[in-house]
Amino acid sequence: MAEIKYDIRRGADIYRAIYFPRLKGWISTGKIKRGEVVVWRSGLSGWRRPEELEELIPFFEWWEKQQLIRKKPKRRKKARKIRIKSILIIDDEKDLCKLLDRILSPKGYNITIANTKREGIASIKREMPDLVFLDLKLPDGDGMKIIPKIREINPRAVVNIISAYGSEERREEARKKGVYTFIDKPFTEKKILGSIRELRK
Repeated sequence: MAEIKYDIRRGADIYRAIYFPRLKGWISTGKIKRGEVVVWRSGLSGWRRPEELEELIPFFEWWEKQQLIRKKPKRRKKARKIRIKSILIIDDEKDLCKLLDRILSPKGYNITIANTKREGIASIKREMPDLVFLDLKLPDGDGMKIIPKIREINPRAVVNIISAYGSEERREEARKKGVYTFIDKPFTEKKILGSIRELRK
C-alpha cells in the first residue's frame, strides 16, 4: 500500500508523485476534504474523487468523526445552588427590620439585625451570613461602600440591596459591585421570598 502513488488535482493545480502515506496524512488532518480534489492513480480510468476510493474512505470517515466530536456542545455544569440558612439585615428602619424578621424567621432562616454600617460589619465577622439584605442610606454613611468589605470578609455571601433610592446609576453601581438583586422600597413579602428562591434555582 505504501508504494501507491497518486496525482492530485485541485482546480488548475496538479501535484504529482504523492504517495499513499502523505495523502492519508492530508486527509487525516483536514487538508483535503470531500469534494475538494480529484486523484489519478494507476489502474483507474480517469480522475476520481479520493473519497470514492476504498483505501481512502476510512480516513475521510475518521476526520469527519473527529469534527463531530469537537462540535458537540459541552454540557454546561449546573450552577451551584446557594443554600441560605443565615440572613443579616442591615437597615436603620427598625420597624422594617422587624417586618423582615416576621417574614423570614417562620421560614427557618436565622436572622440577625444591624442598624448601622459599623454594626453590619461586626455582624458579618461574627455570623458569616449566607445572605445580606442591605439598605443604602444608613446613619453612618452609604451602605454601598461596605459591599467590598462584605466581599473581603465573606466572599460567599450574597448581597441584596433594599432601598427607596433605586436610581439607574445606583443600580448599575450595585451590579458592578456584584450585588445579586436590587429591591425597591416599599416591597412585598412575595418580592423578598422570591429573591431568596431565585438563589436556589
